[in-house]
Amino acid sequence: MILARNTFQVQFGKMKEAMALAKEGEPFVMMQGAKSHRMLTDLTGTFYTLVLEETYDSLSDLEKAIREFPRNKDWESWYRRFSVLVDSGRRELYTIVQ
Repeated sequence: MILARNTFQVQFGKMKEAMALAKEGEPFVMMQGAKSHRMLTDLTGTFYTLVLEETYDSLSDLEKAIREFPRNKDWESWYRRFSVLVDSGRRELYTIVQ
């Protein structure tokens, strides 16, 4: 099982809007083969951090999802609205051991 952790630095004062859009985008993630999805926000560390985590059965399932997202016009529209709220981001991939 693979965990994809997408960490975003949201613009100051835009967290509520970013969280609402992240929730709106969850169906796109699940349609592309994610087994689970969750949203986390910062308690300590860098302010306005939003983390979106998904699990996939395999790395190839994740790669397939990444290829398919841009082909979905609804996702593309959602992404344009979400990306303007974000200053930066990164992705980390993990193998789930237990």
